[in-house]
Amino acid sequence: MRTLLTKIRNTLAPQASLPAAARMERLSDRRGLPALDPGPQAVVKACTAWLSAAQDHSSSNDGGVARDYSLLTGWSSSYPETTGYLIPTVIALAQRTGDEALHGRARRMLDWCVAIQFPEGGFQGGKIDSTPRVPVTFNTGQILLGLAAGVAAYGEAYENAMHRAASWLRDSQDADGCWRRHPTPFASAGDKAYETHVAWGLFEADRIAPGHGYGAAGLRQVDWALTKQRPNGWFASNCLDNPLLPLTHTIGYALRGLLEAHRFSARAGLLDAAARTGTSVAKAVRDDGYLAGRLGPDFQQAASYACLTGSAQNAHCLFLLYQFTGERRYLDAGRRLNRFVRRAVSIDGPAHARGGVKGSFPVDGDYGTWAYLNWAAKFCIDANLLEMEIGDA
Repeated sequence: MRTLLTKIRNTLAPQASLPAAARMERLSDRRGLPALDPGPQAVVKACTAWLSAAQDHSSSNDGGVARDYSLLTGWSSSYPETTGYLIPTVIALAQRTGDEALHGRARRMLDWCVAIQFPEGGFQGGKIDSTPRVPVTFNTGQILLGLAAGVAAYGEAYENAMHRAASWLRDSQDADGCWRRHPTPFASAGDKAYETHVAWGLFEADRIAPGHGYGAAGLRQVDWALTKQRPNGWFASNCLDNPLLPLTHTIGYALRGLLEAHRFSARAGLLDAAARTGTSVAKAVRDDGYLAGRLGPDFQQAASYACLTGSAQNAHCLFLLYQFTGERRYLDAGRRLNRFVRRAVSIDGPAHARGGVKGSFPVDGDYGTWAYLNWAAKFCIDANLLEMEIGDA
């Protein structure tokens, strides 16, 4: 219902009622993508600068990263969930470049996450000023990724918070592997297959501190999620708001969790399961790199916009599948996805947009409407760093 209302609002929104920047961006997107691909290095540099600005300009001014820059309302308050999984990306960039300022940014994000952790170990959903303020499984798993990276990079200062988050997730899991006790109040009710991305957080915690059952809990969730996978790789119960037409964003979450389960355990069958999903995603990518923002049960196009976040996530997953299998089709589809997203990124535009990645292309699509999202920039950086690592294969 919310998706339908958003679509109606965007379709009927009078041009004159929009701020000038929103009108200009919509008009530009309707003309199509620029022909120029800035290339991976330029986009990584621009997206990194945009994320730094998002931390500096967060309206809550707390060390976290603003959820988004909206063309309607400006910079938002900080977003715990994505600040959490931004941390590994910022640490990787700092280590790659030797930039101490980026290490400082990662430490501020980590310190903020520790400060807002609930006593029992979980973390809230939504933005820092959202209500209700309750612990949420998914958000805790994403912040756990950051805490584990923080322990690996900076030592024991973040170890207690990591253990509390991982233990809370392990101990709140249902017997069948699904998490049902602490759902987000900001998405539709129901089981979520994409919480394989929570399982990944447990794998990372287990690597840091084996012997606590964290990885085993993650694998139980992956086993449960696989009961939702169809032979063509499509997952039921795998969307924020429309399980019949899931976002490529949540498809990317589910696929990444499968790949990380394979990397963690090397257990028979996990790579095959990931390949089923990856093969169908790769087939859905057009020659120009466009991937519809929602995909139906046969991976058919189910939206008139690209979810740029999902495109970048799936590009990264396809590159991982290429590395694991050597199959060129994954590499080629990932490169097409990355080129499409890069062409949608402005590297010399106005300050609020320079290096930002929109939720949707065009900007008035139904995901992250009118906004540049911090996690879209993060996934764009990750996918382009991996593409550069693969090189000219």
